[in-house]
Amino acid sequence: MNSLTPTHSPGTDEIGSPDGRPRGRTVINDAVVAKIAGLALRDVAGIHAVGGSAARALGAIRDAMNSTDHSQGVSVEVGEAEVAVDLSIVAEYPVPLQQVAEDARTAIIEAIETLVGLQVTAVDVTITDVHLPDEADDTGKADDQ
Repeated sequence: MNSLTPTHSPGTDEIGSPDGRPRGRTVINDAVVAKIAGLALRDVAGIHAVGGSAARALGAIRDAMNSTDHSQGVSVEVGEAEVAVDLSIVAEYPVPLQQVAEDARTAIIEAIETLVGLQVTAVDVTITDVHLPDEADDTGKADDQ
């Protein structure tokens, strides 16, 4: 599904000329919105990895082939003027989980609303695991996503 940015938001779907006639439309693919959400998580403290175990395993294969999926662990549902995001993460131990979720939520909302111009209605965060400092690092850091 693609999203047309609404005419009343920044980055309108129909770009007008000085005389008011439309000069074209902007279409933002859902995969772009998901990628922006994933990239927003790079600087969130307390996130060890993004995605569930299957997504991280597939991500490890992609990384071995030098092809990173920045939208791994992120799914979006985009409407005409708004978007909802589902996020799956592995948190670092002993970081407060509610704080990690809230920081991730804030980063995603700011990135999507600023860069895409859509209103974010919800960011649902699922913490699938907690990474202990002494565990082998088989999932990759969020910065590598």
